[in-house]
Amino acid sequence: MRVIIVGAGQVGSSIAESLATDHDVVIIDRDAELVESLTYSLDVLPLEGDGTDLGTLEEAGVADADMVIGSTDDDEANIVICGVAKIASDAFTIARVKQPTYLQAWERAKGAFGVDFMVCTDLLTAKAVVGVIGLPTAMDVDMFSDGLVQMTEFKIPEDSPVADTTVRESDRFESLTFAAILRNDETIIPGGETVIKGADELVAIGSPESMRRFGSAIAPQQEVADEVVIVGGGEIGYQTARLLEQRGFDPILIEHDEERARWLAENLPQTTVINGDATDQDLLSREDVGRADVLVAALDNDQQNLLATLLAKEMGTARTIAVTDNGDFADLFETVGVDVAVSPREATGEEITRFTRARRTENVSIIESDRAEVLEVEVDADSILAGRSLQESAAELPDGLVVGAITRDGALITPRGDTVIEQDDHVVVFTDTADIERATELL
Repeated sequence: MRVIIVGAGQVGSSIAESLATDHDVVIIDRDAELVESLTYSLDVLPLEGDGTDLGTLEEAGVADADMVIGSTDDDEANIVICGVAKIASDAFTIARVKQPTYLQAWERAKGAFGVDFMVCTDLLTAKAVVGVIGLPTAMDVDMFSDGLVQMTEFKIPEDSPVADTTVRESDRFESLTFAAILRNDETIIPGGETVIKGADELVAIGSPESMRRFGSAIAPQQEVADEVVIVGGGEIGYQTARLLEQRGFDPILIEHDEERARWLAENLPQTTVINGDATDQDLLSREDVGRADVLVAALDNDQQNLLATLLAKEMGTARTIAVTDNGDFADLFETVGVDVAVSPREATGEEITRFTRARRTENVSIIESDRAEVLEVEVDADSILAGRSLQESAAELPDGLVVGAITRDGALITPRGDTVIEQDDHVVVFTDTADIERATELL
């Protein structure tokens, strides 16, 4: 597949890195040095130029392109890039935007603006934040099979009752599969006697109910979130509050700008909006932020978000989630005490990469910045799994592949060695990224 990516920043370079191994990738940017630097680490063709210009796209070979991705920091430019690409090719177009208003307009008429698929950074970030709020210690959550199956990446606290127990001792939940343990740079496919350690990141696949019960077992001292405080009433903060209201929460939102705070209060009926500085310790004390179950920091810059979350932690807030514009800061934030760091740029890059891969499968979730993936595949007559038990198929599957769940006729089946998979079943599997091509061919 020939892919043209316009925008060589953090999102564009992340997408290029994910696709360059298996596809011909051209990356365009006005910054010649930025584009050229990617050629030292990636097998891509760099091109200096303006991606909204038809001549530049034609120079990049748009007539023969299978996909064009507009991934600059300018919403309007990304939409124009897709529209111009449609003039000269039949390429599938993807536009990255920050403003949900563009997404809302596009959703009313799919294919509008010449865009085949649109990714909204701010809404995507809010969804990622809300997804982990309801599960103690969850780092990432994704749904499969129309909501029957959930994938959750849990961080095991050092003092967790689950730490230093075996998988056999901890796996007490009927519809749950422990797919993998991520320990430092090692990916462990767990057996019954594998010991779970504090600081491990455990990937589990199963029913949402079992996931909630296991989350409670990991951290019984952390109650399911009820009181949520959001600091920062920009688009991400607003969308987070709106999504929480839809789930029955009554969040508190702190916004510094008086006019914006008034607008938020008018548009978020179940949210208590406070006009004030969320990095002011006196204000946080007055509002009793220390009693909150979760604090979400969605302020204008990374330093403010780090300060707000650390202040909340010091005051006793059970769990903190920080938005970090620089994806390279995510690990640093979590090292110094933030429970979960969400990078809008990283989330957007992963969503676009996921979509390109999901065109071959039903759904895809990317684990730890492309370290592994969870795939949903519909089993056809040619699948290695069709009409065979998992035990019979195991020897022909990649070593790092785990079948985590099966759905059949709207029902969830927890896989066991003697489980026979039938044609038209949907299977949700964990696999190392290195084995993706082989896994999709076999399944």
